[in-house]
Amino acid sequence: MFDFFVINLQYVYLDYLKVNKMAKYNITERKEKEAAYRNLVNPKLMDDLKERILNIILFQKKFKDKDYSAKKLAEDLGTNTRYISAVVNVRFHTNYTTFVNKFRIDEAMTLLVDRRYRDLNMEDISDMVGFANRQSFYAAFYKFNGITPREYKLRHLAQHPQPDQKKGTKRERKA
Repeated sequence: MFDFFVINLQYVYLDYLKVNKMAKYNITERKEKEAAYRNLVNPKLMDDLKERILNIILFQKKFKDKDYSAKKLAEDLGTNTRYISAVVNVRFHTNYTTFVNKFRIDEAMTLLVDRRYRDLNMEDISDMVGFANRQSFYAAFYKFNGITPREYKLRHLAQHPQPDQKKGTKRERKA
């Protein structure tokens, strides 16, 4: 009986600490809320903007431009950033930065395993796909893939070794 009382007392104390710690640090539980502006864009306009956003970001490869912001996209589409944000949130289920970074990471994954680019360092690849710096490239790559770009490249090389080069030059083989 005494054990039961001690265990209950421990739970009460833990609850007390949790409540007081939350109050001490002014922590409140996060509530999911629907952004009102998302409902302001009619579905037909949203579908039209979705196609136009994809055309500019993906097909015109604006994702490679590190200075191409949601504001510039809105200007190019003749709309505002709230509409861009609403469309990206509702139609692509993400935010603008993550949306653009996904295309950058996909492009980087292609370049990392392409033999034509094997001599480039990570900073070169990062720059080619539109990241402002190597750190943001690594952070985004890891977020999407759970491994670093270097690990990705090494794994691919291990799984797909290059065909053996013929040993030596012609002169060495004749001798």
